[in-house]
Parts: sequence; C-alpha cells; structure tokens
Amino acid sequence: MSTPAAVTRPAAARTDPIDSLLATGRQHRRAGALAASATFGRRAMLKIKHDPKQLVDSVAIPILFTVLFTYLFGGAVSGSPGDYLTFLLPGTLSMSIAIVTMYGGARLAKDVTTGAFDRFRSLSVWRGAFVVGGLLSDAARYLFASGIVVVLGLIMGYRPEGGAPGVLAAVALIVAFGLSLSLLWATVALLVPDPAVVISIANVVLMPLSFASNIFVQPSTMPGWLQAFVEVNPLSHVAAAARGLMNNDGGTGGSVAWSLIATAAIAAVCAPLALHLYNKRG
Repeated sequence: MSTPAAVTRPAAARTDPIDSLLATGRQHRRAGALAASATFGRRAMLKIKHDPKQLVDSVAIPILFTVLFTYLFGGAVSGSPGDYLTFLLPGTLSMSIAIVTMYGGARLAKDVTTGAFDRFRSLSVWRGAFVVGGLLSDAARYLFASGIVVVLGLIMGYRPEGGAPGVLAAVALIVAFGLSLSLLWATVALLVPDPAVVISIANVVLMPLSFASNIFVQPSTMPGWLQAFVEVNPLSHVAAAARGLMNNDGGTGGSVAWSLIATAAIAAVCAPLALHLYNKRG
C-alpha cells in the first residue's frame, strides 16, 4: 500500500518586504537635519507643478517692473531709457525679490489649513526641517527671479560696471534679505493661517516699502518727511547696496552694512519666533 507523498516546504520562507519593514525590533535610521530639510525643500519645489502661480509671479513681476518703468519713466527721469536702466535695474531686482517672498508664507499657511502641517510635525525628524526646507525652495525661486532680471537687463542694454563679481555679490545680498523676509511671512502664516490674509498683510507692508524708497527716483526730489522715511527704509539700503555693487559705485560700504544689519535683525527676531510657533502649534 502506497503512502501519501510528504508535503515539502521551501528551504527558506518568502518574506513580504512590507512585513520586514514593519517587523518589531527593527532599527530604522532617523533622517538627519540636512537630509530632512532637503526633502522638504524638494517637496516645496514640486508643489510649483500644482500651483504654477508661484513660478509665474517670479517671472512676471521682475519683467513687468523692469520693462514697464524703464520705458515709461526713463526719458522723464534720466533723459533716456538706457541711462535710467543703469539706475533702475538694481532697484527693481531688490523690489522683485522682496515682493515674491510673500508666496513662501502663503504656501506655509496653506499647509496649515489643509492638515499637511500637522502630519509633518508628527514625523520623527528635526522640527526645524520643515521651515528650513521652505527657505531652500525660496532661495531657488529668488535666484531664478534674479537671473531673469539680470538677463533681461543685459538684453535691454544694461552693462554692469562691477562685472560678474559685483552682480553676484548684489544677488547674494538681495537673496539673503529675501530669506529674512521669508522668515517674517512664515511667522505671520503661523499666527494667521490663511494664505489670502498672509498675502494681504505682505502687500500692506511691502508696497509702501517699495514705492517710498530710492528704487525709482533719488530721495532728494521728495518732500523732507518722505526723505526721512526713505533713509530708514531697509529696502532702500538693499537697493542702494545692490546699485553700488553692480555699477561699481564708490561709497557703498555703508549701504551694504545697513543691509546686512537689517537682514540679521529680521532673521534674529523671526527665526526663533517661527520655530517657537511651529513647536507650539497644535
């Protein structure tokens, strides 16, 4: 009489990859601060695909202000658009970057309202990675917008006397100032998590700073009370510093120093406040 064949088992049981990842006792490596920040920065850049308005504004605002003001006011202010462009372009570069900073805060406010913010806070990563990652993506947008202004200026006939080193120094100074403003709008977004409100507050602050400055005309043509405001306007110092670096004008050390002081002061106040609100929220 024959006996049933023995059931043979495979030598090594096949393990599902998901089960191995979820197995108890498995040690998972915690992402470092730099890696986590880079991941959040990449996420912010990818969000532009779903919200292309951020990129459109980074392109349209620099082109609009540079071209429009050069040909509208160039002849009246400096006698010719070419001469006015030498004075205007460093200013519109500073102004354009300052204006597009508001969209970083609006992006953060949107993450708070949609619930993504709370999910990210639950991750086992450095708490500041979410904020720093946003700053990395902002820096990339500011460099992109700066490149558009400089290339557009070259096409229109602008020739910086400071050469490439002067242009790079001016762009670095403006981007640093823009990042300090990004921290300011991030703080506003954590206090008032509504993208529309963040943009409204930013416009209320940035528009007077932009137009009551030395970006478009010399302050000497303004009334005395307005000159006093222009002299303490941080955007005026940034524009003057960028103008001196790009055009190789003498005596720009004071403007550069005040620009760095304003940048450091805004960052010193807003960075710890933003991280405190980030940790406290929820």
